Amino acid sequence: MREIVFDTETTGLDPKTGDRMVEIGCVEMVNRVATGNTYHAYYNPERDMPAGAEAVHGLSISFLSDKPLFSRTVDELLEFLGDAPLVAHNAGFDFGFLNNELNLIGRQPISLERMVDTVALARKRHPGAKLSLDALCSRYGIDRSHRVKHGALLDAELLAQVYVELTGGRQIGLGLGAQDSDFAAGSAPNGAASKGNTGGEKVFGRASGERREPRPHQPTAEELERHRVFLEEIKDPLWAG
Repeated sequence: MREIVFDTETTGLDPKTGDRMVEIGCVEMVNRVATGNTYHAYYNPERDMPAGAEAVHGLSISFLSDKPLFSRTVDELLEFLGDAPLVAHNAGFDFGFLNNELNLIGRQPISLERMVDTVALARKRHPGAKLSLDALCSRYGIDRSHRVKHGALLDAELLAQVYVELTGGRQIGLGLGAQDSDFAAGSAPNGAASKGNTGGEKVFGRASGERREPRPHQPTAEELERHRVFLEEIKDPLWAG
């Protein structure tokens, strides 16, 4: 099953009072494993950036001034989202801003039936515990040391790992579905790489390189021959008794 884990950054807390979405980051998962495919975009909000919001995510109006309007790259975003369920932390907030942007340009809102809220999942699994993304990363041993400020793609990558844990977990030591964050110093104010991104950017492949194809289960003829030779060197094998 294909799912999209996403996060947004905004100018404030309420789109009904004129706040706008300024960043979105999306991580594709198939059968609860991150594929390495992501979507990331910054947007010009056409308004000021309150100091309180900038302190959270580090995105200033000067940084966002040359970024495209949401309407310019919306089709790229919707193509990436497809019809998959959309996973977010306190999802009502992110859906509210995303659907507000769609409404402002006369596009159909995304159905709330597609919404998966990890706060609700965490509250059910850990009643009475702290439910912030930072708290859940600490609970599940997920490294967030590179999270200096909020960033939509970085937070979506962290949330993807939290989501796996909330829905059954994984063997962390084997790295099943784990993806390394591909953040380095760049043009984004908080040090997260924007990868030259002035609009929407679809990123395919592993976060730190090309996507690795799965190994075929059938051994090669060479591997079978090496195995035969190895078995012949074992003296008095138990299976020969």
